[in-house]
Amino acid sequence: MNPHLMISAIVPARNEEESIVDAVESLAAQPEIKEIIVINDQSTDGTAAKLEELSARFQQLRVLETRELPDGWVGKNYAVSLGAAQANGAWLLFTDADGVHLPGSTAHALADAAKSGAGLVSYSPEQETCTWWEKSLIPFVYTRLAHKYSYDEVNHPDSRVAAASGQYLLIRRDVYERIGGHAAVAGEVLEDVALSRLVKQAGVRLHFASGAGMMRVRMYRTFGSMWQGWTKNLYPLMGGTPRSVGRELFRVVPWIPLLVLPLVVVHLIFGALGLALLAGRHAAYAADLRRNRFPGVLAIYYLLAVALYTAALLNSESRYAKGNVKWKGREYAVGRDS
Repeated sequence: MNPHLMISAIVPARNEEESIVDAVESLAAQPEIKEIIVINDQSTDGTAAKLEELSARFQQLRVLETRELPDGWVGKNYAVSLGAAQANGAWLLFTDADGVHLPGSTAHALADAAKSGAGLVSYSPEQETCTWWEKSLIPFVYTRLAHKYSYDEVNHPDSRVAAASGQYLLIRRDVYERIGGHAAVAGEVLEDVALSRLVKQAGVRLHFASGAGMMRVRMYRTFGSMWQGWTKNLYPLMGGTPRSVGRELFRVVPWIPLLVLPLVVVHLIFGALGLALLAGRHAAYAADLRRNRFPGVLAIYYLLAVALYTAALLNSESRYAKGNVKWKGREYAVGRDS
């Protein structure tokens, strides 16, 4: 194999006993990945035991351990920086422990890099949604992200829009080192977007695309972790200012149908109009879901999705106003103008 195409996979793992085995097995099945570096980030569950079992099965797996988190670092950023420092591949694949890499995905990523001339290749993976709260909020968030960060704009070298998904972020080593690696985004909660901005500012092409057929992820297994995760991410993702939050809520909440519908007590025709307008919003959401590779039937959760999204976005803004967010047992200082 061409050494310039060899990949080091770098996986941060903090309390990932439920998913780490599937993640490592799927990475080991990719011929282009010559080493898998998992960083056990002070896990308190059975992650270490699972990694010990996996190490006996896969020679290409190395397990690192984090120590005390240095000041100014987000835990994930510090963990993957340790992995990157030990990696030998010409390409570095930063990927999450809750994802399964599908057959042929790594070869496909390298082909996309060669075709586009990109130094950073990233995919928005397929999202597994098993519970009502996952089916409600997660697809809705991703449809909103698709409006804000379109693949065409991200990939256009003349556009200032930059984005990437930390669930699957493949970057050439020389590009990673040129922009300063994760040390350059040490305190960034949205390190994937921050890295993509640095890459684009350095004049290097991005290739950001749908991860359908590439990787499958179940992001959150409890409502609490989902709520905490989007509280951490939504405010900066949607612009990072109170004004941007206001604009977003103006766009997503079906204000007119909700105002018209109660007028059914005045006249039946108002109720019919409100229902028709609401049905139109459901239909538009179903189309949006299908464009983003989610089942259109998930539109049945539309009103619940809007309610959860609105609450999560406002909660995220509140946490940033207070100056801190929490994630996986750690608290990080953040600013309101992100």
